[in-house]
Amino acid sequence: MQLSYKPLIEIFDKNRILLNEPMSNHTSFKIGGSADILITVTCKEEVIQAVKICRDNRIPFYVMGSGNNLLVRDNGFRGVIIKVSENFSNICLTSQNIIYAAAGASLASLANFALKNSLSGFEFASGIPGTLGGALCMNAGAYDGEMKDVVISADVLAGFEEVKLTNEQLKFGYRTSIFEKEPSYIALGAEIRLKSGKSVEIQAKMDDLNEKRRDKQPLDRPSAGSTFKRPKGNFAGKLIMDSGLRGYRIGGASVSEKHCGFVVNNGGATAMDVLKIIEHVQNVVMQKFDVLLKPEVQIIGE
Repeated sequence: MQLSYKPLIEIFDKNRILLNEPMSNHTSFKIGGSADILITVTCKEEVIQAVKICRDNRIPFYVMGSGNNLLVRDNGFRGVIIKVSENFSNICLTSQNIIYAAAGASLASLANFALKNSLSGFEFASGIPGTLGGALCMNAGAYDGEMKDVVISADVLAGFEEVKLTNEQLKFGYRTSIFEKEPSYIALGAEIRLKSGKSVEIQAKMDDLNEKRRDKQPLDRPSAGSTFKRPKGNFAGKLIMDSGLRGYRIGGASVSEKHCGFVVNNGGATAMDVLKIIEHVQNVVMQKFDVLLKPEVQIIGE
């Protein structure tokens, strides 16, 4: 499909519109074919305008954050990628214990902002890669903490209208939220309520959790984090390990030797390599344990 980006040029500077952009440059997996157009946004008004142009012109689009939970297929994405990350990442304190952050703010920067203001309750997210928008969509969590525990409300583009959804309306569940049930919804920002604490204790907890991540996770290899959601009553990594799949390799990708819940790029991996591993792991675990592993990583493109 031949796409026209002329309507977008009226809003965005040319240096923020990339044509035939390799998505390997924008994902933590370092994998992915080219997107026809990739644009970066700096505020929620630009998100809304870009989405409206795409919808009015029937141009396929996908809104991404920092690409830490994303696998783009090898033939790329036919349409527009709207990148919401470091250019749309303002964070501010709106009252004593409440932070407001834009969807592109990284969880690490949010955790550091909370630390600077002696606010406790966000330590669990300090080592989770990715942006607030992505964390809202999947109710990101770790070490007994989840976004649902701290989010008061979120500003959301619902169709063509900006609305504010409460915590209850966001319908948080395990690695899911209203955004999965309503794909047209797009996170723009959120209010987060924390509690007063002592900076030294907050820092100590963040350091401890981050050390645990370094010890257990293959942070030295490109990946998209946990490849599979945790099945009820089990752990994906243990099921994969007990299936004899530690280190299972196709092409440049493999099941991590360090943590079997991760598929990693050992260098030169393609999206097809990763997809074949995911399918094989699902089949073997199903045969051995009658458990269907569902991907946690988002897969787009063709």
